[in-house]
Amino acid sequence: MTTATPQATDSLQTWLQYLESLHPTAIDLGLERVREVAARLELNMSAVKFVVGGTNGKGSTCAMLEAILMAAGYRVGLYTSPHLVQFNERARIQGEMITDEALVSHFVAVEAARHGTSLTYFEFSTLAILRHFAQASLDAVILEVGLGGRLDAVNIIDADCAIVTNIDLDHMDWLGDTREKIGLEKAHIYRPGIPAICSDPAAPSTLIEHANRIGADLWLFGRDFNYSGDRQQWAFAGRQQRRHALAYPALRGANQLLNASAALAALESVRDRIPVTQQAIRLGLLQASPPGRFQILPGQPTVILDVAHNPHAAAVLEKNLGNMGFHPYTYAVFGMLADKDIDSVVRHLARRVDHWFCCALEGPRALPAKVLADKVRAVLDEMEDPDVKQAGVSTHGSPADAFEKANSRAKPDDRIVVFGSFLTVSGVLQSLKRV
Repeated sequence: MTTATPQATDSLQTWLQYLESLHPTAIDLGLERVREVAARLELNMSAVKFVVGGTNGKGSTCAMLEAILMAAGYRVGLYTSPHLVQFNERARIQGEMITDEALVSHFVAVEAARHGTSLTYFEFSTLAILRHFAQASLDAVILEVGLGGRLDAVNIIDADCAIVTNIDLDHMDWLGDTREKIGLEKAHIYRPGIPAICSDPAAPSTLIEHANRIGADLWLFGRDFNYSGDRQQWAFAGRQQRRHALAYPALRGANQLLNASAALAALESVRDRIPVTQQAIRLGLLQASPPGRFQILPGQPTVILDVAHNPHAAAVLEKNLGNMGFHPYTYAVFGMLADKDIDSVVRHLARRVDHWFCCALEGPRALPAKVLADKVRAVLDEMEDPDVKQAGVSTHGSPADAFEKANSRAKPDDRIVVFGSFLTVSGVLQSLKRV
């Protein structure tokens, strides 16, 4: 049962609570309902539209595209999800978050266009943000896919360039239990005759076959674009463009050159419509910095925030931690949702962590801290490394509580890594009030 319909004078929080009550399930994949309402809204955008999907690397790739295009002088809109601290983070124009007032005005318009059609929270808010972009006279729009691709609300938009980053096992209840099945779902953001970028070095055959079947202009990493580098700089090679003497991205991490290469391949593919200079690329790569992607906070002890919540992301996080300088002890503030592959994530990080501060998260998919801690202990006990078995495990009521305990125990030279979910990082960020 839904609550009373809010009015234009009501607060953003009131509207967000209303959105949560509209649909019987939080996730209901399918485009019929959202397309029906979108048609009434007449969402016409003349901007160059980038749609970005993938398991990991979407947010970083979107941030790089945004920063490069802004450095090149274009007016850019960016839609990402989920948010970390406040909902407004999901929509930016020229790097500025959408205001409460603007969001509410677009929510009012979507509500008027619904005509009783049931929409999920994500579908309703996606339509509102698309309407915001359609009215903003933008040169470029970057849209991050929420879940999968084929049936995600963002897929009502026909991209001028579609990007699929890494493909790995995640959201298997909705997308399938193999990389081939998941790759096919994500490949449906591709369109006939339109540049279709894939930066996964081992692109699933299903993605390639689908792109070829519909006649997409498929750009594969290793075949159509690549990168090389040394300790000082790196270079990008596309089909026709070469970008030499590039500084490494401000975004830290082992996979960021793959994400940067995807962004540069996408920009090359639409260069006739929005050309970008070498200087804009250099500046953009240095300025792109989405929160929660191996984000290191200033001060001591070292605090790393990473939204890694699946095995591939955990493997990348483990490698990034290994590339850091020496820290006597590493403390993990760790919270995961119940439908994730917790065992594999723990195995990847087990040799890096000296104590696991397991925390409870909020929401219907949350896992109690004690259940999470029991899973961590079981994985550590199975491993043969005696140092791993000696790692401490404790339970805490929230990410903020876990972080407070870890911070009180850590010495200045130690490090705290916060990971396992967007909700884990969000909980700590909100408690710190610093990004």
